Amino acid sequence: MATADFPRRRRAIPWWVVTTYFAEGFPYSVVRQISTVFFKDAGASLQAIGLTSLYGLPWTIKFLWAPLVDTFATKQRWLVAAEAVLTGLLVLLAAATGLPSALPIAAVVFLVLAIVSATHDIAIDGYYLEALDRTNQARYVGFQAMSYRLALIAGGGGIVAFSGLTSWPAAFGLAAAIIGSLFLVHQFFLPVGEQQKRPAIEMFRRAVQLRTVTVLLAVAALIALGLDLSSHAWFQPVHHILGVLSFPSWVVLILLVSMFVLAVRAPALKKKLYASDSTYALAFIDYLDQPRVGLILTFIALYRTGESFLLNMAYPFLRDIGISRTAYGIAYGTFGIAASITGGLLGGALIARYGLRKCIWPFVLSQNVLNLLYMLMAIKYHTIFKHPGLGHADIRLVGGLIIVEAFGSGLGTAAFMVFIMRTARPAFKAAHMAIATGIATVSATLAGVFSGFLAAALGFSIYFGLTFLATIPAMVLIPWLPYLDQAREAESP
Repeated sequence: MATADFPRRRRAIPWWVVTTYFAEGFPYSVVRQISTVFFKDAGASLQAIGLTSLYGLPWTIKFLWAPLVDTFATKQRWLVAAEAVLTGLLVLLAAATGLPSALPIAAVVFLVLAIVSATHDIAIDGYYLEALDRTNQARYVGFQAMSYRLALIAGGGGIVAFSGLTSWPAAFGLAAAIIGSLFLVHQFFLPVGEQQKRPAIEMFRRAVQLRTVTVLLAVAALIALGLDLSSHAWFQPVHHILGVLSFPSWVVLILLVSMFVLAVRAPALKKKLYASDSTYALAFIDYLDQPRVGLILTFIALYRTGESFLLNMAYPFLRDIGISRTAYGIAYGTFGIAASITGGLLGGALIARYGLRKCIWPFVLSQNVLNLLYMLMAIKYHTIFKHPGLGHADIRLVGGLIIVEAFGSGLGTAAFMVFIMRTARPAFKAAHMAIATGIATVSATLAGVFSGFLAAALGFSIYFGLTFLATIPAMVLIPWLPYLDQAREAESP
């Protein structure tokens, strides 16, 4: 696949890294942050507002259609086409929110926005890997995180604030103008270098084939059957057990289990699939056909476990020791994010210069050992005895804790992102990134389910100690990881 037309300047920061990852984060913010505020203002019930969490499902299961982005057209065309559709949907949302029947229309538009935005993410990640060599992928990984976070602030903060000053139609109109402007920039100025494998029209022809339609109808029937069964009284005990995890959470766990099962069967399947023309199936089996794949899957799934447990209970703990919501918002939302961005930028630059093998241990330890600072603060305020509201913490001490922890997290994220990029094969970069990032959500899923129960049962001091212990399994695997010195890109197909 030709990439010679992409710019290869060593030191200049590619402007498109900033614009594409801002464009990636902004629609996510509209769907996941702004939708909840809009439905509340529009008078939706609490049950309906709670269902907005399902809008996150497309980002969880995007690996299911990621091979299409690798196979048909080019990632640049997918990226630009998605931005054109996103712009149109936001214009539609702006028009719909002024109507009496705004809620049902907005609910459907937000769902379509989520699907298109998740597809947009696949294309951007694939384009990044296509456009940059291994060294520059590491060098600019911090700019990914910076741009994405700025987009979340612009959406979750800026657009919401603008809606309060004007109206929701005006706010969604502004969001459409932002994405539309990025679409024009990317349409006319984004560097071109990838050659398409198959034309996009072939994808649409396959989509209307009888076999494809039959599979889609069968899936829809199974979903309908499941919903019908769940309404019966005899199913309620099962529903209660399954309800511990949300539907997206079950999808993530099923993905992980399936990947491990397929990894065991990969030697028997790969010869047959490599000989076929099923690029869809080949994208998945090719990810599993790599050295120590079980080790890779385990490491990716466990890497963020300790961090996820920590972040789930950081704010409740700080509230208990007297930190106000406003103070926390300023400390975390301003200084913490700045520290995280700085850590990511520095981490990417150091990995590009010294290599991942030399950087991974100090970066991972910087992320994980700092969890113990929360444990020490919890001990300082005697929360080991589980007495809430034990006084008023020093905001300077808490602010320093948040900044240091966020900086270490930025370093750790840089190392993690570079590693998962190296697990992607050249022929399926977008699909493999979608698979890896989907697996990486497993720890956040489990942390969200169990963190509250553990903190309530153990107290914050012991709980934060356990968040560090939860980081150890992933760290134990590091000495045996492949690709610390070279990317999978260097392998022969």
